[in-house]
Amino acid sequence: METSIPLDKIREAAAKFADHPAIWGIDAGDEPSALDLPHYGRLIALAEELFPGKLVYLNLYPNYASVAENSSSEVRSQLGTATYQEYIDRYIEHVKTDYLCLDNYEFAAGTKNLYDNLRIAANACRADGRDFWMVIQVNSSKPEKWLSEDMLRHQAFSCLAFGAVSLNWACWTAGWWHNEVLDKAGNKTEQYEKLKTVNAEVRRLEGEYMAHRNVRTVFLGKPDEAAENSGVEIAASYSDPLFTDVKPEGDGLFLAGEMTARKGEGRALFLADVTDASFEGDRTPRVLTVDFAEGYEISYAASTDGCEVEVIGDKLRVTLPPYAAVLLTGEKQA
Repeated sequence: METSIPLDKIREAAAKFADHPAIWGIDAGDEPSALDLPHYGRLIALAEELFPGKLVYLNLYPNYASVAENSSSEVRSQLGTATYQEYIDRYIEHVKTDYLCLDNYEFAAGTKNLYDNLRIAANACRADGRDFWMVIQVNSSKPEKWLSEDMLRHQAFSCLAFGAVSLNWACWTAGWWHNEVLDKAGNKTEQYEKLKTVNAEVRRLEGEYMAHRNVRTVFLGKPDEAAENSGVEIAASYSDPLFTDVKPEGDGLFLAGEMTARKGEGRALFLADVTDASFEGDRTPRVLTVDFAEGYEISYAASTDGCEVEVIGDKLRVTLPPYAAVLLTGEKQA
């Protein structure tokens, strides 16, 4: 890319529209090879110089893209590296955006791949202080398959459990694959109302969620095959300085995202039900119990109707409908 699109050519093109009032942002590229990341780093730095205050966007490959089989010069691979971890490390090294963005389509590539990808990307963002953005799936790789609301919830709240602060759904309009939000004539499909519902549930959590930053994610409960093979920590119970003993009742599986306040010393805990990712299981709401440190008043934001947080003695009892999420926060009592 450095040879075919040198920076001088970028400067020449940008000069034609740099002052145009319609410019909102610059899409620098999509799913680059690691072989091009040093050039992308220079390109993005130049774009930020030429377009101050505008978003410069670059989206990365998921972890199921093909890797180099022989050496770092293997150009037929998508990633251009021997491992996905190396691909992300190269991006962090060479491209100095304040975010890391990637796509991962769970219902084409599998739930294990989603969890593993979230783990690698979230760890990179925590270590380098970047925001974590995800592009996830609302359309289908097969024409006969329409993703359900629960499938959308599972993706969205899994991402939030790992600290994602931006969710973008693919695809809104007809382009690739099938069953997008709008059809080729621009008419709303059944995915429109599903996505409208789930986006509204995400937005219910927005205020408190965005006031905190994710620092750790674990599975709680009885792990399924996807969880066991994802590389994500699995625990029988969860504790931090505020929420001292969090554990499921029964055999449910949850993601727990530990969060600290972006300002001040507050803490939060994001809990998402991810039981039975085959989406063919029991629809019974799942329950966790939560102990918390003395001297705190706990409040919560819930994704969906049916989420409940009850105080029972010195514990909380958290009830989540399938694939729902809740965010617990604590304030010191005066």
